[in-house]
Amino acid sequence: MSSSTTSIEEATGVAAAVAVGNDDARLGTHSFVVSGTTFQVDSKYKFIKPIGHGAYGVVISAQNTETGDKVAIKKVSKAFEDLIDAKRILREIKLLQHFDHENIITIVDLLPPPSLALFEDVYIISDLMETDLHRIIYSRQPLSDDHIQYFLYQILRALKYIHSSNVLHRDLKPSNLLLNSNCDLKVCDFGLARGVEPDEDNMELTEYVVTRWYRAPEIMLSTKEYTKAIDIWSTGCIFAELLGRKPMFPGDDYIHQLQIICDKLGTPTEDELHFVTSEKARRFMKSQPNKPKIPLDRLFPNVKPNVRTNHGIRVIGSCRRSTCWTRCSCLIRPSASPWKRRCSTRTWNRCTTATTSPSRPSRLALSLKRKT
Repeated sequence: MSSSTTSIEEATGVAAAVAVGNDDARLGTHSFVVSGTTFQVDSKYKFIKPIGHGAYGVVISAQNTETGDKVAIKKVSKAFEDLIDAKRILREIKLLQHFDHENIITIVDLLPPPSLALFEDVYIISDLMETDLHRIIYSRQPLSDDHIQYFLYQILRALKYIHSSNVLHRDLKPSNLLLNSNCDLKVCDFGLARGVEPDEDNMELTEYVVTRWYRAPEIMLSTKEYTKAIDIWSTGCIFAELLGRKPMFPGDDYIHQLQIICDKLGTPTEDELHFVTSEKARRFMKSQPNKPKIPLDRLFPNVKPNVRTNHGIRVIGSCRRSTCWTRCSCLIRPSASPWKRRCSTRTWNRCTTATTSPSRPSRLALSLKRKT
């Protein structure tokens, strides 16, 4: 039995196929190398180009020659060497197999291992998207109010579905929001997501939660429990980044992160910190100089006045500033205290099930280079 091995020149995307003997090759599969990683996949998947790589594995685009569909294939090498990483992979697969929503990435296929004894690598085949929100934000692509509103609308629709399933994403950030040039958006990377029981309002904290710049204050203040509101905070940070084309709270560490939040959103009162159970964290917050919040028109001077009056800017005023008690209801009532909020199903319904969705904006020019 034989298989083909392809060496990919990542810089050019050119592949040269070389047939070699391989006694371990699976029937009906072929092999190729991408970024030093060997892929062994079903023969029906034809390699197109590498997409990305990192600690999570290597991702390529491929075409299903039987259907003509283009897909993304992620290989996680030695997936079971680390227990925490293995749990994340399993969690993501289990969740995505149950989810069915147009704004959430879909698992198309899982490639079986050659045998249980040789089960070391995991291949996840999913929807192929053209780019992600991080790349768009830091490109020369002009973003209109319609673009921003449409992106935010899709994020909130996905979150409503996720939260209605009693799941917290816990790692929302621009690079985990995939986009196509027609502005369709899908949430991906559920490796840190967790389920909660229907009657369980709060969840015990773990340190493996949310990239720092999008991390809600209650996580950094050693609160013993958190709620779905941490995803709302992350959404507000993403929305602010869309408006300003830069991170809202780019902290170097968690202390610096909290200081930036206080600088921009104002120092919380003692009453507003009632949720902080750690005495050390409470003392730290009390030691911060008393600063007023910066008005939104100063934070986003280039945003049109009419945008500041719509629901979008209210998300900024509530999601990014408040902690976990009234974050959702502040979507409609921005005058509510930003450090006290309560999740409101009624508010979710207003924001994500409007009778008319935002109009699809103009297409994105994905060929535009990154800003220097």
